[in-house]
Amino acid sequence: MPQIRTLDLTDDAIAAAVHRIGRAAYAVEAELIGFDGIPALGEGLAGMRALPLNWVGAVAEDGEPAGFLAWEETPEGISIDRLCVAPSWFRRGVASLLLRHALTELFPGRLVEVTTGAANAPAVALYERLGFTRGRDFSPVPGLIMASFGRAATGTSWDGGRGSSDLA
Repeated sequence: MPQIRTLDLTDDAIAAAVHRIGRAAYAVEAELIGFDGIPALGEGLAGMRALPLNWVGAVAEDGEPAGFLAWEETPEGISIDRLCVAPSWFRRGVASLLLRHALTELFPGRLVEVTTGAANAPAVALYERLGFTRGRDFSPVPGLIMASFGRAATGTSWDGGRGSSDLA
């Protein structure tokens, strides 16, 4: 199983691998949800590197990332911006490994929010399996329905989402 490591996107090889994985994973999501306008699909390497996100990866023995998770801290808690797995690593527990690590080691007890295409059944099942509550669905653009999820901070309740238009 891959090991979790912080990803340094100033490293050209790491940044290129993350960009490649993201594009491949979002291409699969585009098929699942029937919408090819996912912003990350049109994002260049420089644009991805410039994002104000924190990055961790599940790195295989050969040093190549198998997947990654990127997030930002907000006044309310954590907003997961991306959770992507290389298609060659699908259905091998990489997304679960990354998300469990993040929830227990990186931001335990904090409010965590994420959105995904409502028709992305694997992502919806993952978030529900790991204790996220589904909030309201919303449509940031015609033809796309997004699902919001939250996992409340310890001792609080999640408000059901505010309708962020980020794709995750």
